[in-house]
Amino acid sequence: MTGEAIGLSDRGLTLGDGLFETLLAEDGVLRDVEPHLARMAAGCAALGLPPPDPPQAEARMRQALAAAGLLGGRAAVRLTLTAGPGGRGLDRPEAPVPVLFATAAPAPAPARPAHLILAEVRRNDASPTSRLKTLSYLDNVLARREARAAGADEAVMLNTRGEVACAAAANIFWLSGDVLSTPALDCGVLAGIARARVLNAAGELGLVVREVRDGPDALAQADAVFLTNSLIGMQTVGRLAGRDVAEAEFIVSKIRTTAFAAVA
Repeated sequence: MTGEAIGLSDRGLTLGDGLFETLLAEDGVLRDVEPHLARMAAGCAALGLPPPDPPQAEARMRQALAAAGLLGGRAAVRLTLTAGPGGRGLDRPEAPVPVLFATAAPAPAPARPAHLILAEVRRNDASPTSRLKTLSYLDNVLARREARAAGADEAVMLNTRGEVACAAAANIFWLSGDVLSTPALDCGVLAGIARARVLNAAGELGLVVREVRDGPDALAQADAVFLTNSLIGMQTVGRLAGRDVAEAEFIVSKIRTTAFAAVA
């Protein structure tokens, strides 16, 4: 497994054949390394690729932080694994040689509640890759572009059945009374690391936790809506599809504190 420059025949470049993980680093400390590497290993098993060696992967990420001069403050560290060189066509070499590398960039915390739209681009829940963090991210790119063109921060993606799936780069939750809901994984949802933290925290707080298949009306009727990913932690939603959204700040704050106060 190499860490060299990407070649022109690299399957990650030509076919999107590979995976990535994005971790938060705070003052040079990488957060949630083990679950991120475990998710990448599970993705490798699904794609038929050898997983990266965890110490090597962590070393690459630390080197990326240092090279970018980001040992202080918040940073996004992206670990990328490609299937390596492959020549022309879809078939991989019999013995693929994956390429592993890491990059780092500043990642300031969200400054305000997010403004969301409902994207026209749909999440393909029938695809096995919809639950993997693959290099084929164009649907998400187009959904985010749609949001930016509408003056919003982020896009809610529905799946092919019209059910809420996720945001372009986040999982989504909504609170109704003491019931916390989030789309089920078979809606075409990535099993987010922050998503798991929030589900565990909600259970500890005595909330009813539901993984559901609901349409966008469920969001409009909720007491609060928020997004989660490893960089933002939790970000409340202030506007959705041009309408203000309630925030239920007290319980949302309790979930946030319980889920992320001791991230390590």
